[in-house]
Amino acid sequence: MAMSINTNAGAEFSALAAARAADMMDTAMIRLSSGKRINSAKDDAAGIQVAIRMEAEINGLAASTRNANDAQAAVDTAEGALGEVHTLLLRMREIAVAAANDTNTDADRDSLQIEVGALETEITRIGSSTTWGGINLLDGSFSKASEIKFQLGPNNGNFIEVTLGYVHATVAASGQGTLGLTGAVTTQTAAGNYISTIDAAISIISTRRGALGAVSNRLDSTLANLENMRANLVAARGAVVDADFAEETARLARAQILLQAATAMLSQANASKSQMLALINS
Repeated sequence: MAMSINTNAGAEFSALAAARAADMMDTAMIRLSSGKRINSAKDDAAGIQVAIRMEAEINGLAASTRNANDAQAAVDTAEGALGEVHTLLLRMREIAVAAANDTNTDADRDSLQIEVGALETEITRIGSSTTWGGINLLDGSFSKASEIKFQLGPNNGNFIEVTLGYVHATVAASGQGTLGLTGAVTTQTAAGNYISTIDAAISIISTRRGALGAVSNRLDSTLANLENMRANLVAARGAVVDADFAEETARLARAQILLQAATAMLSQANASKSQMLALINS
């Protein structure tokens, strides 16, 4: 084998091996310290694109979950208010039935009418004062059709619509929405007619409560689905970007051994040239 002073191939290859081992060791240490397999685009160009898309969807699902919780709270608030209106209507019907009895005097019916008027006022107050997050839910001011859209998905168009309707004893200030409670119980005939009026109002409120109950059940299912989707996406993203600690620990140990070996061989390669100089000097 020829001996050369100008070229030290052994040292060159040993230095290259040492550099590669050092790079491998640095990569393993970065991954172990960050817990991530992908710390920059060069680590996995395709993987980082997938991870970014997943992260955007995960964030969208998290926001959608908050929206669904807000929607559930708003629906529960509206349904609770309608439940109270329901209770008031039942009391008003009870009064109307009592007033329809001819054993009542005019004074008795006048007293019953006072209570009916107070209950009508309370129904209107509930309709105008029921709010959630500063939004009036039942007075018709929320939107022209009193229809609310809840964004419940990470993408455009992933929403559901909820119609709350108007709640007002007589005629709302906007002229929209009424339970039609314009009768009286001051006579037997009027009281009888008022019973029918209240029955119609009870039917309206019952229908709205039923619709809100259906929406509430749908929101429960939506929340469960959103949480499940987010959990699966988080796991999938972790599989793409997270470091495998067992693998990286083994990689670090291997890189350290290779670096030590390459450094030792580099020292040996440089020592061989010194031996050649010693041969010349002899």
